[in-house]
Amino acid sequence: MNVTDPHTLTGAYAAHALDPDENAEFERHLAGCPSCAQEVAEFAATLAKLGTAQSEVPPQTLKANVMAALPTIRQEAPHTTPAPGQGPSRPGRRAPRWTKLALAACLALAASAGGIAVQQHHRADQARARAAALQVQQDRVTDLLTAPDARTTTGSTSGGAAGGVGTAVWSHSRGQAAFLASGLPAPAAGTTYQLWFNDSGTMRPAGLLPGGNGARLLSGPLDGAVGIGVTVEPAGGSPHPTSAPVLLLPFT
Repeated sequence: MNVTDPHTLTGAYAAHALDPDENAEFERHLAGCPSCAQEVAEFAATLAKLGTAQSEVPPQTLKANVMAALPTIRQEAPHTTPAPGQGPSRPGRRAPRWTKLALAACLALAASAGGIAVQQHHRADQARARAAALQVQQDRVTDLLTAPDARTTTGSTSGGAAGGVGTAVWSHSRGQAAFLASGLPAPAAGTTYQLWFNDSGTMRPAGLLPGGNGARLLSGPLDGAVGIGVTVEPAGGSPHPTSAPVLLLPFT
């Protein structure tokens, strides 16, 4: 510590990057230096924001640009007033190990790398969860198809949703029905496909089909339904249809 200007260690202290002896010496300096105390508080607040900020993928050139700039930027000496009876700082002191620019660069790189890692882990978890849910649905539909009395019917979409095909699978012995979609146009932003049991003209909610492809076991028992319908509804679904069906499939 006797060769390092303590005024250059505020960021390292806030980042807990000092060894125990340096930390203790700096804290003794901090007790009598209001300017360093303010810088430590500002660094701590910045670190807290970095820790809670939404992660974003940094530009690929960030690290290269920062590392290339470090050797070309001169560290400005701290502007301090010598204590009474003390002369100006003697020349020839060893350059501090932590410059504010280098510390800022390290913090930025660390925050970016940590954000990318967290984001990638979160996306991987989401992808695994979606894959597991899809597998469960496919297994249930496959099981329904093995029912001795399983029947199917297929139809094309209407109401402007050209090209989509839907297939209904149902079994009275299982009391279940499923829907398989292929080529339905992706619903507009803020909307979703919703499945319905057709109870002789009264539509009963039977689950959501967010995309235009895939298989889904309908929610709820078959009961006396005579078919199923598909409509486009606001995201999250509706208790009753708010648009004309794009597909109606009868249980015949």
